[in-house]
Amino acid sequence: MKQIRPSLLERAAELYDFGAALRAPAPASPPAARAPEPEPEPEPAPAATPAPVPAEPAPVLRVVPPAEPAAAPRRHAGPVAPIDRARLAKAGFVDPDGEGGGVVEEFRLIKHELLADIEKRTGLPDERNRAVLIASAQPKAGKTFCAINLALSLAGERDVEALLVEADFPKPDLLATLGLADDRPGLVDMLADRGSDPEDFVIRTDVPGLSVLPAGRKANNVPELLASDRTREVLAKLVAGDRRRIILFDSPPALMASHATVLAGHVGQALVVVRADQTTEADLRETIGLLSGCGHIGLVLNAAGLAVTGRKFGAYDGYGHDQ
Repeated sequence: MKQIRPSLLERAAELYDFGAALRAPAPASPPAARAPEPEPEPEPAPAATPAPVPAEPAPVLRVVPPAEPAAAPRRHAGPVAPIDRARLAKAGFVDPDGEGGGVVEEFRLIKHELLADIEKRTGLPDERNRAVLIASAQPKAGKTFCAINLALSLAGERDVEALLVEADFPKPDLLATLGLADDRPGLVDMLADRGSDPEDFVIRTDVPGLSVLPAGRKANNVPELLASDRTREVLAKLVAGDRRRIILFDSPPALMASHATVLAGHVGQALVVVRADQTTEADLRETIGLLSGCGHIGLVLNAAGLAVTGRKFGAYDGYGHDQ
């Protein structure tokens, strides 16, 4: 039988005894010695109580309330009042449902100037910036005609709600011109009753975007009511009731009653209607002085037979300064 030579690994293992490191050495026998005196056993130390492992806190679910939706405009719950369109058309007013014409275009120009001025002024409180006084020096200048037409034009804007206020307290004929009953409570009543809600006096009309506010009951102290803080509070509530709202005051002629002068301190701008064949320069200057509580005064030229621009009705020009 042929002898098989060991491999290199096997011969190296025999030569160097690689397994010695893996074998535990035999323990040496200790020398004989006298057994030591037994010592008393120490008392066993109390077993350490392991520190409690804090349990992981349960995840806290934060309930985030949904964002409140923007407040919808408040709407008076009363019936919608129909505007007498036939009466307006007969008197030459803007037709809310009709096509454009000369008067419509003129009041569009005035409207856009008015809205641009409101947009530019950021230093006034909202209730003042969005309130406009429409006045004249003397009667028969076409003040109510301009107030109604401007309100109808503003109502045609998609982002505007026009609130037309009867503020000609000595001679309130605005509602009658629109074909509405004028025996309803209104501005004077809400000023006198501090607990009343101004929205309860607003009358919605069947013209989308147009509401009206009557003058209210007769009273001898209307200028004092208008000068009170209650007026500012009422305007703030009316604007808060609908952020798109622009308030137009149809006031008495400035040279005939003090109401326009008092209201000028509550509005952001005033429009003075100037009748081309009637208003004198002296009356106009006096009127502007009486309305100086308003920082921005514009002029609306009415009944102009011929203008430099070729238009036959209307002009709007800033007169005054911004506060």
